[in-house]
Amino acid sequence: MNRVGDEHPGTDAAEQAASLLTAAGMARMPSRVMMALVGSPDDGYTAAELAERLGVSAAAVSGAVRYLHSIHMIRRISRPGDRRDRYDLADDAWSDVATANAPLYTRLADFMDLIADDNGEAPASVARARATADFLRFLATRMPELVEEWRAHREEPAAG
Repeated sequence: MNRVGDEHPGTDAAEQAASLLTAAGMARMPSRVMMALVGSPDDGYTAAELAERLGVSAAAVSGAVRYLHSIHMIRRISRPGDRRDRYDLADDAWSDVATANAPLYTRLADFMDLIADDNGEAPASVARARATADFLRFLATRMPELVEEWRAHREEPAAG
């Protein structure tokens, strides 16, 4: 049985990973495009190639590409003499997004504290908001540290 995308390595795993991201709350088409780009050829895919691989319209791919580019998960590759842009997963995309969210976590923690301050008559609400603020500040501190640890680990020579 020849399904759409069978000629592309990793198609089944990419679709399963995209489904997992979708179940976690990411929009379906950006999830599918991003996972297709994980296994893209070294020169990336054009929007038309992504549409063909995924069996969807060019418009669907266009919206997903625009979104993924705006959050710095993918990069646009231009080749001299070729008018069509190609797309690939950005280098260190996952770790960069994780560290980029640190200020967001801090700001959210500040709002959680304000919520707690305004709910003095509801001790459970105050405790919940304070615990959330503590967790968000922990993330804001640890995510950049974890990424640095990852980068150092990645640079270590493989034990042999």
